Amino acid sequence: MNPYRVGIIGLGRMGSTICDEVVGYEAFVLPYSIAGACAASDRLELACGSDLLPEKRDAFRERWGCEALYEDFAQMIAREGPDLVAICTKAENHAELATAVAEAGVPMIYLEKAMACSMAEADRVKAACERHRTVLNTGVLRRFGDHYQRVRALIAHGAIGEPKAVVQMSGGSLLHSHIHAVDFAQFMLGDPRALRVRGELLPRDLVIEGNRLDHDPAAVYQIEFETGAGAWNVPHGNYDVEIIGTQGMISCMNNGMDFSWRRPDDPPAKWARFRQQPLDLRATRSATVACLEDLVEAHETGRPSLNNVGVAHHSTEICLAVAESHRQGGRWIDLPLPDRDLYVFHV
Repeated sequence: MNPYRVGIIGLGRMGSTICDEVVGYEAFVLPYSIAGACAASDRLELACGSDLLPEKRDAFRERWGCEALYEDFAQMIAREGPDLVAICTKAENHAELATAVAEAGVPMIYLEKAMACSMAEADRVKAACERHRTVLNTGVLRRFGDHYQRVRALIAHGAIGEPKAVVQMSGGSLLHSHIHAVDFAQFMLGDPRALRVRGELLPRDLVIEGNRLDHDPAAVYQIEFETGAGAWNVPHGNYDVEIIGTQGMISCMNNGMDFSWRRPDDPPAKWARFRQQPLDLRATRSATVACLEDLVEAHETGRPSLNNVGVAHHSTEICLAVAESHRQGGRWIDLPLPDRDLYVFHV
């Protein structure tokens, strides 16, 4: 079986060098970069790359031995015909590039998160992928971690009863970091639709001028889903998550390095004590490899990818609804978001 040929747009951090930053960190199973994932997978072959900066192209060639390097991504696609294109640029370019790659007929796209800076942009990406039947995953890699997938399987099989709440303690900014938390809550709850969102950007006196923020702020927010479950985010902590159900809770602590599963006494008492059950989980596989190979399997079988364009579009809308809620004094915002042009820049 011939491997699928991969092209990368943006030959910097996620495309090439991020493994240098996280080596030795237990929360990540290497490889983490796209180029590294291609080298580790027998389903993928690093075929070509594109970057506007010649020094990045030179460094990529020296590191990965890839000779088919271009300044113009469209020229790369036309000449090399990659099966999968990974877009690893700044977020302000994500939507334009993803739309162009889908329209060029590339069947699979990995798109760094968030997929867009506004819903108008996200709408264009979704429409292009649906029109051309392009399979897409974005870089919300926690849902591709095999340890987190085992947590999701436990929840789906009733380990905590009916899931009612996801409470996350995670720092960072709205579209660069909180998009991970939003996607994680969706994933743990089975990817239900969100009905409404409210939240505040930090600092609380932040003003959105001209329908645009030129930086990506931190946020505190609440989400209500169609299932009746809710999700909350506190913008502090070491990425600690509580998933609470009617019959117990699972805690994911220290960015997925520690886990706890607690269930009430049996038979339950009025003031039940939640007793800890054994739950020893470790990531054993590169989430990046899993993400790219999920694209391949979705392409081959016709099933939706795990973070398909509909799911990614919805998580982007939830995040942008937080900004809209802030603008309206923290009130609930019903989805879909009416203002499709509200823009939040992020790196």
